[in-house]
Amino acid sequence: MIGYALRGARDTGGDTDGDTDGDTGGGTGAGRGRAMQGQDGFFQPVSGFDSPRFAGIPTFMRLPHVGFGHPRIGEVQIGLIGAPWDGGTTNRPGPRHGPRQLRDASTMIRAQNGATWVAPFALARCADLGDVAVNPGDLMDTLARMEAFYTRVRELGILPLTAGGDHLCTLPILRALGRGRPLGMVQFDSHTDLNDVYFGTSRYTHGTPFRRAVEEGVLDPERYVIIGVRGTAYGREDRDFAASVGIRIIPIAEVHARGPEDVMAEAREIVGAGETYVTYDIDFVDPTFAPGTGTPEVGGPNSWAALQMARGLRGVNVVGADLVEVSPPFDPSGGTAWLGVSLMFEMLCGMAERVGGAAPVAARPPRDI
Repeated sequence: MIGYALRGARDTGGDTDGDTDGDTGGGTGAGRGRAMQGQDGFFQPVSGFDSPRFAGIPTFMRLPHVGFGHPRIGEVQIGLIGAPWDGGTTNRPGPRHGPRQLRDASTMIRAQNGATWVAPFALARCADLGDVAVNPGDLMDTLARMEAFYTRVRELGILPLTAGGDHLCTLPILRALGRGRPLGMVQFDSHTDLNDVYFGTSRYTHGTPFRRAVEEGVLDPERYVIIGVRGTAYGREDRDFAASVGIRIIPIAEVHARGPEDVMAEAREIVGAGETYVTYDIDFVDPTFAPGTGTPEVGGPNSWAALQMARGLRGVNVVGADLVEVSPPFDPSGGTAWLGVSLMFEMLCGMAERVGGAAPVAARPPRDI
């Protein structure tokens, strides 16, 4: 009876197609959140006290599913989106299954950040917008479909937070968001993804998206930093390109030597106050902690440092972000996905602070015990 009553409360938003998508309950907002979001609690995630986390149809972080045809789509401020596609993968495929595993893992996310005490769902109206309708048989058609989807997201004034998918998924997002206003970017990655072509002809793979984005003018190379590059290489062509256009690469040895706080201070300085995109490739993290990815590289940060890097984005003018390259076939246990969605939550917290107008605050000091 509790689940039924709470479903009715959330559905006052009027899902005209009758698709409740697991709306079995809704936590209540508090204080500023209630005043901003209205009294019906529609945009609050389902609380584990109202319905157990293993129950219901999973949506990102147990938020309401609000598609483009939903009557409340115009109220959404941050949209969580799945990009189930890995047509740009050149070696070990599988990230097309990432969004589904990430959604499932995300049911473990609670409403408040235990390190920064940010409560993102009280600061911004967030919703799961569903998946992009990709074409698994046609790379170029998928790129066009994704660009059209994110163009609509931009027109609605929604900030997208995407779960990939391989890293080529980021290119059409940048095309949609960066058209007419080239964006800065912070990229966490063990690879530059700045290659030109594969096998002499392939210009669109998960190793080339940001070369294309710079060439197309949707990414400002002088406000672009890549953090964590390591591993063996085909050559220096990608790094030479970066140097020629002004992209800052911070290799992993420098990250380890300087530490997350200092590195992220430089990253914030590079992107400045301008509109910035954030892309987080899970292979940035050492494969000991994130084995579920197609192109792992040893020597990366542990999961704690990975979270610290994401928290270092607070205060950046983020207009969109993604977490890519989670490949469930290489980690069926879901540990990589759990780390991935935890990183998404950290990015969401920073985005919500910007939307809600809240100044970043320091984490509470521990109590003396």
